[in-house]
Amino acid sequence: MRLRTIWSRTVLTMGIGVSAWGALHAQTLTWLGVLPTHSNVSEAKDVSSDGTVVVGISYDSTNRERAFRWTAQTGMQDLGTLGGTQSAAYGVSADGLIVAGWARIATEHVRAFRWENSIMQDLGVFSDGVRSFAKDVSANGVVVVGVGRRFNNTRERAFRWTAVTGLVDLGTLGGVTAGANSVSADGSVVVGWASAGATNPRVAFRWREGSGMQSLGVLYEEGLSEAFGVSLDGSTVVGWAEDESSRTRAFRWTEATGMQELGAFAGGLSEAYAASNSGVIVGSSTNADNDWVAFRWTEAGGMQDLNVLYASLLTNGSALLAAYGITPDARYIVGAGYNAATGRYEAFLLDTHPACVPHSGDVDGNGCIDDADLLQVLFTFGQSGNELGRPDLNCDGAVDDADLLTVLFNFGQGC
Repeated sequence: MRLRTIWSRTVLTMGIGVSAWGALHAQTLTWLGVLPTHSNVSEAKDVSSDGTVVVGISYDSTNRERAFRWTAQTGMQDLGTLGGTQSAAYGVSADGLIVAGWARIATEHVRAFRWENSIMQDLGVFSDGVRSFAKDVSANGVVVVGVGRRFNNTRERAFRWTAVTGLVDLGTLGGVTAGANSVSADGSVVVGWASAGATNPRVAFRWREGSGMQSLGVLYEEGLSEAFGVSLDGSTVVGWAEDESSRTRAFRWTEATGMQELGAFAGGLSEAYAASNSGVIVGSSTNADNDWVAFRWTEAGGMQDLNVLYASLLTNGSALLAAYGITPDARYIVGAGYNAATGRYEAFLLDTHPACVPHSGDVDGNGCIDDADLLQVLFTFGQSGNELGRPDLNCDGAVDDADLLTVLFNFGQGC
């Protein structure tokens, strides 16, 4: 009789379950503040894989930069410099322990750095240049990529650095300049921009270890393009490219699709900065008021304004302006916005999903373990990942026999 009741109430209980879960699905927005010595503006550039470490830049009133590393326990930490006055952090390893960016040395020349255990390491320069800038670091912290000056400091060139090789010039697409912006988890894929000749001074590239630099093309023949980000698995590249009206438009590139324009709000401008392994892309686009706003793009939903999606988290007057980083599972997004509570532009950390909390089977949170809870587990049975929600009772990343048995064992409790 109980089994027949369960299946006869499928539609009703699923409706109740989804509604209750929606009510429990509470996201969070954390404004990260600014450094005491650089207290004007801040922006977050990257985030560790679990969302616990954020890195970026804090600015003073004269726009002098200082690299920071943030955790909930320590707050915003000043990473210092290499003896000069400024620094900036752009990339962080998967575990959050290694940071890459640039800093000024005592002579005020800029050098790429790799920070670990509170020590900032100068990564040096090309033998015929005096400046270098790091833009990203691999998941294990071994590979750093960026741009350095060469040829008596007259040309920018993309580099890939390891402790064994030092700075290695990745070449160009037939021109004379290039720069690297992002690297895959294992360090084997690098993306950025390179010149392909006089008519194409900036074209997005994807460099692969063993096969070299590949042009990702442009949206129209005489346009420009640049790759800003690559998913950790190296399969998805994102950035901007000019359309026929010379407007910058966000793009996604994969081997299967080639360069795909992602559009823009109100037909304006857009740029894509980062991509998750599941294909979720973040960036910034101008809206109908010609203001830049942060977006999230998915293949199913297209481009969505984060200010609309998470309006309940924004106090009156606050806004998310640009999303620069996203975790591999797409749960955490970091960037820059306006915090109305402090009256300044600040780095933010957006948690788009609640943390998984193990429980005894009350999936919909109504205090009773019943048909509705069992059905939610049954309808997600066999699924895996980091976005399963409460049907994953033991938080092991899969809805399986263990979750089903827990519901059955505790069935009827609290009712």
